[in-house]
Amino acid sequence: MDFRHEWKHEINALDLLALRARLRAVMATDPHAPGGSYMIRSLYFDTPEDRALHEKLDGVNGREKFRLRCYNSDFSLIRLEKKSKYNGLCRKETALLTLAETQALLAGEWGWMRRRGRPIVLELYSKMCTQGLLPKTIVEYVREPFVYAPGNVRVTLDRDIRTGLRSTDFLNTGGITVPVGGPEAILEVKWDAFLPAVVRDAVQLRGRRTAAFSKYAASRIYG
Repeated sequence: MDFRHEWKHEINALDLLALRARLRAVMATDPHAPGGSYMIRSLYFDTPEDRALHEKLDGVNGREKFRLRCYNSDFSLIRLEKKSKYNGLCRKETALLTLAETQALLAGEWGWMRRRGRPIVLELYSKMCTQGLLPKTIVEYVREPFVYAPGNVRVTLDRDIRTGLRSTDFLNTGGITVPVGGPEAILEVKWDAFLPAVVRDAVQLRGRRTAAFSKYAASRIYG
């Protein structure tokens, strides 16, 4: 996958209502969200010295982060994702993990990772061994996704962002999570070579600027 453009805006409750109405008028709901939204649960990895966190806070160019992700607590579809950012552009690489592989990974059984032939899995294994990369915290939120074919545009409204504090029990959906505070919601706009005017107009908000908001960084405010 090539690098993509990305905008992020912190928005309030009124913005959320206005954007939802506009986006429904000009874009299609993501077919993976038949009810209009879904719950995302992620487990982020970091080094003992919190390299990914500090690089995000410091705005380091050329940074990356690894995470596990599932949707609507469905552990039959678990993704290992590596998200990279360079010169303001983003790239996401993905590999599917089985429940058994995920359980082994979280239990500290990593031997299978070097035998499965998936580049991202092998890279994570290498960095766990050499950099001490390990699960750090859980992040959950509700996402409303919209898509627009020209430009391969994806717009999302993310709300109810919660942190698992220091919990890394990714497969335990009964664990405690707490709100991270901060903005009511986050608007994210992603596209390839061009952003169609109809979408650009729909996401415009007076007095809002692009922001480097990070759900992971917000979740680490508690430790």
